[in-house]
Amino acid sequence: MERPVGILAGGGPLPAQVAEAVTARGGQVFIVGFQDFVDLPRIAHWPHKVARLAAAGEILAALREAGCRDLVLIGPVRRPALRDLRPDAEGARLLARIGRALFGGDDGLLGAVVRVLGEEGFRIRGAHEFLDRSTGRVGTMGRVAPDALAMSDIARGIAVVRALGALDVGQGCVVQDNLVLAVEALEGTDAMLARCSALRQPGPGGVLVKTLKPGQEKRADMPTIGPRTIENTAATGLRGVAFEAGGTLLTDPDACVARADALGVFLYGIGPEMMAIKGS
Repeated sequence: MERPVGILAGGGPLPAQVAEAVTARGGQVFIVGFQDFVDLPRIAHWPHKVARLAAAGEILAALREAGCRDLVLIGPVRRPALRDLRPDAEGARLLARIGRALFGGDDGLLGAVVRVLGEEGFRIRGAHEFLDRSTGRVGTMGRVAPDALAMSDIARGIAVVRALGALDVGQGCVVQDNLVLAVEALEGTDAMLARCSALRQPGPGGVLVKTLKPGQEKRADMPTIGPRTIENTAATGLRGVAFEAGGTLLTDPDACVARADALGVFLYGIGPEMMAIKGS
């Protein structure tokens, strides 16, 4: 019998979507939902356990008992203060192995987590391996297309995220007429968009740009866009969202396109050629 895929589940709809995709292929899943983060009603249909984030002994024991070898890390988890972690004995051991990455950016930390879990005998799989339809496609998705000014803002946004991402800071920014209105840090996309309402300049609205950081660990923290992102983009007065096609998860692609069309904003997948332009 094929081993179940273990899903380490944070918040939002994506953990359940990965579970649905695995079972649709005839596989099995076992979900460990992180207490205070997981949306429990969404995962209740599958075998699962809820555990504290730092209860590593409990988590690893449950995954091994379920027979899991492949793991998917998916769903947002707010990084707690170190003093609030209260790790169990196994958690303390793993935290020591993660080391200084605990105090760095998210990508460095997640990369260390992936490494340590690999050393524990697990194989980390990316959610995009199961949700291939949810990574978007190159070009305009919907009825509204970006014009030349918007494409220029997208190119500027790629350069900004690339520069910030090299420092392991954020996956998104907002650009209007080549002016960077905001960059995403720990607060997340929705909070960044809320700040932009007061920063918008006269003239055509700007663009939200979301891409992977250079060298980012795709198996642990891909950029994510959902219908609410589209709604907040329109509410902020922006003209659209551009994302790295194949490197971004859309929580509900059909709903994202429908909301973009209804609100008159564009949803645009950035292709590898544009991502590769030096100085873009």
